[in-house]
Amino acid sequence: MKRFKFGLLPRILVAIVLGIVVGNWLPLPLTRVFITFNSIFGQFLGFMIPLIIVGLVTPAIGDIGRGAGRLLVVTVLIAYLDTVFAGLLSFGTGSWLFPDMIGSVTSAQVEKATAIEPYFTISVPPLIDVMSGLLFSFVVGLCIAYAQLPTLKGLFADFKAVIATTISKAIIPLLPIYIFGIFLNMTRSGQAYHILAVFARIIVVIFILHLFILLYEFVAAGIIARRNPFRLLYNMLPAYFTALGTSSSAATIPVTLKQTMRNGVSESIAGFTVPLCATIHMSGSMMKITSCALAICLMEGMGHDTLTFINFILMLGIMMVAAPGVPGGAIMAALAPLATILGFSDEQQALIIALYIAMDSFGTACNVTGDGAISVVVNRLFSRHTA
Repeated sequence: MKRFKFGLLPRILVAIVLGIVVGNWLPLPLTRVFITFNSIFGQFLGFMIPLIIVGLVTPAIGDIGRGAGRLLVVTVLIAYLDTVFAGLLSFGTGSWLFPDMIGSVTSAQVEKATAIEPYFTISVPPLIDVMSGLLFSFVVGLCIAYAQLPTLKGLFADFKAVIATTISKAIIPLLPIYIFGIFLNMTRSGQAYHILAVFARIIVVIFILHLFILLYEFVAAGIIARRNPFRLLYNMLPAYFTALGTSSSAATIPVTLKQTMRNGVSESIAGFTVPLCATIHMSGSMMKITSCALAICLMEGMGHDTLTFINFILMLGIMMVAAPGVPGGAIMAALAPLATILGFSDEQQALIIALYIAMDSFGTACNVTGDGAISVVVNRLFSRHTA
């Protein structure tokens, strides 16, 4: 018989429910055990964040630079601008709607109880800070791309495998326990019901936004290519639903490629743009992370001015480049700008991880389907060169 696989999303949901239910009656000594685990795991995450940047971004930049030319530059530029625009749209929509949505729930919020302290703490300082890791990744990645350094490229490919294994075998499996501890603590302090009530409303807005993003992407592609945008979008639905089921841009590439060529994109253009955009085009993920980050900033009374979020969006668009190759890669890559630019604590990062994973498949489906729109645009721009 086929072995039943209990995926990450069900485990996260179970952790949230258990944290809320158990938090009402679990004795304080046992609660402090989970608070202690969260303290240690939070230190481990802080240690790993700069290494995640170096391990994912460096080889991604090196790979993208291969065979650089006008086709590459134009495709990367369109994908990045669309990803950034999705973030700006999300921030603008959230700034308009979220204050009233969150404010109406805040009035019923229970005051925080005294913070529960762990039994002990361990300090694990990172080897380098986040910005140093990012700059190092850019310098080394560009040198690998343009100086053709196969030995160094192989070294960072191996390092990426180390980081990917750490994420998939250590961080991801322990996340449910970490999130259980977060919601356990919030339940005891009276915050859990407030946060869930807010998130339920935010998810509705995010779902509508992801549909709107797909509409504007294909309307723009239809105008540029002089094609019916709704027919183009309809042809991409198999890729959308495949991504919805797999939650993987990489696993959906064969379907995306087939449906993109069905939209009239040449095989040579589709064979280039679809795998590339599966790595660099993250409009759905950007929209989700920006919306969730803004919601948490509003709930916690943190700074959320426009310039700060523009800085966050521009940086996040770069750091998510290698995200589709690693399970949970997009939100893991986002932890660094969340902490350094927006000032998120470990608990706030855990909240955004839980909310992101709950909607992971919709973001992936948005990313993948939008790849087809970009391919149509690039095909139109370069059709004379590939005819």
